[in-house]
Amino acid sequence: MSPVYFVGAGPGDPDLITVRGMDLVTRADLLIYTGSLVNPELVNRSGARIKLDSWGKTLEEIVPLMVEHAQQGALVVRLHSGDPSLYGAIVEQMQRLGDEGVTCEVIPGVSSLFAAAAALRTQLTLGGVAESLIVTRPAGKTLEKDEIHELSAHAATMVFFLGADRIADIVAKLQYPLTTPAAVIYHASWPDQKIIRGTLADIAGKADEAGISRSALLLIGGVLDPAVSGHHRSVLYS
Repeated sequence: MSPVYFVGAGPGDPDLITVRGMDLVTRADLLIYTGSLVNPELVNRSGARIKLDSWGKTLEEIVPLMVEHAQQGALVVRLHSGDPSLYGAIVEQMQRLGDEGVTCEVIPGVSSLFAAAAALRTQLTLGGVAESLIVTRPAGKTLEKDEIHELSAHAATMVFFLGADRIADIVAKLQYPLTTPAAVIYHASWPDQKIIRGTLADIAGKADEAGISRSALLLIGGVLDPAVSGHHRSVLYS
């Protein structure tokens, strides 16, 4: 019996996948990937005999297929967008595989939040500005209540997943001043990447004008404008 590999596909650019992840994707016999969240070019690089888009499918449909192939000794790759540890829903899959005696291995990937920081040419933590990073999401169809108001009491950079259609609601809950820099990055590292910059006062309107309501991250904090946010020189290079 072979293990099932949960591989982080990276943020979108097919070259932003780890060497080990690419090796597994290339050699896979069964490749199950997360639909439009994974660049089709990366899927096409796989030599898998079976390539399955998991969009709209239940665990009851996906897990038995992985179990069947793993028991036959096939190389099974479950390809998740970004890094599997962030909103990847991998634990429930691994638990079911474990119940069937199948072991799992997780290969980390480049998260879209790091691709967004790269696109903005900034750091998520910056001396004199923010020493902490908060990654969260707003309440919605699959989350009854969030902690945005409480979390924003900290002087930290904030990154919001799964909230591109609720930016105004997010801003309304924040304790940060409306002059706080903000940015929305659509499809970070993809060919159609879009960057919208502003402040909390206008970022929701700018994102709406640009037609962005999905597949985007919202970043908030002084790190987005270090020239005016009190950034000091790193001690490392002083």
